[in-house]
Amino acid sequence: MEELREMDCTMLKRLLKEDGANKCLLLDCRSFLAFSAGHIRGAVNARCNTIVRRRAKGSALSLDQVLAGDEEVRLRLRSGMYSAVVLYDERTPDTDTVKEDSTVNVVLNTLYRDSQGTRTYLLKGGYDRFFTEYPEFCIKTKSIPSLSSQSSMDSSCSSCGTPHNDQGGPVEILPFLYLGSALHASKKEVLDAIGISALLNVSADCPNHFEGAYQYKCIPVEDNHKEDISCWFLEAIEFIDSIRDSSGRVLVHCQAGISRSATICLAYLMKRKRVRLDEAFEFVRRRRSIISPNFSFMGQLLQFESQVLATSCAAEAAATASPLLGPKSTTATASVTAPPNSPFIFNFPVSVVNPVYLHHSPLTTSPGC
Repeated sequence: MEELREMDCTMLKRLLKEDGANKCLLLDCRSFLAFSAGHIRGAVNARCNTIVRRRAKGSALSLDQVLAGDEEVRLRLRSGMYSAVVLYDERTPDTDTVKEDSTVNVVLNTLYRDSQGTRTYLLKGGYDRFFTEYPEFCIKTKSIPSLSSQSSMDSSCSSCGTPHNDQGGPVEILPFLYLGSALHASKKEVLDAIGISALLNVSADCPNHFEGAYQYKCIPVEDNHKEDISCWFLEAIEFIDSIRDSSGRVLVHCQAGISRSATICLAYLMKRKRVRLDEAFEFVRRRRSIISPNFSFMGQLLQFESQVLATSCAAEAAATASPLLGPKSTTATASVTAPPNSPFIFNFPVSVVNPVYLHHSPLTTSPGC
């Protein structure tokens, strides 16, 4: 670790205050969930999950893998446009305590290989210390009610006669991406209040109420185990990206905002944030606790996970190419899966199937979702 220097919180604060963020790259080496909950202003999340590491078969990861989706950052790194890169995790105190199998070390090895000549630092004490000393230089997401609090609120509204899925309003998944029900999509004042400019209707029968006022896209799928929703993933992701790129906001909805639309939001997070299904599921569940993709959709998401997280390993991606990303097929989803030895098919994350976390089990179809 002799090439890894140290930087204290005071020095980093000075760099940020002097607009040094343009010259200094901050790499947050924590999980997607931790990064989403709060991070240092201007930081980029380095994504080195276990699947990507395993696919690399022990070799150093590339910048394309570690910074997937951050093309401008990769270009600036390779061009030597950053005078320094500062790595941080939750609370590692100094370079002597950086573990060999840690994300910090994995990212460090990548930088040594792909961005030679850039000085690399470890932030002493990590995010915990920096947030304690300089919270004004950190971005914290607005607090999300715990599941127990959400359950209490649901119970308190049970007498009003409004189904759980229609209570409240659409929830923010990302600043440009919202998830809700058909009822939410039918209330123009609700859509206007949160700045919605487009709606992605993931159903075959929910009407588009305001064709002249918003941009619409329909994905005509039913909520049952025979539907191949995965063939729509890339088309849906491109539509969401187009709204994001035009500085708009999109509401993804189905009938109840529980199964079909939740599946699309999960696929988007997995593709664009390069995160595992269990991380994406937990992220969305904390915003809309009743999400519950049906059993078949969960299987398709798990297959999509294996494809998305392997795409940066070119040889592996070519070997495991799947018709799930191709044109729509009439073949049942169960017949278009990865080879039998794939560790991803129907290997449900514990956090997804544990009934303690959910109001509905994702292992059964939720009618009308």
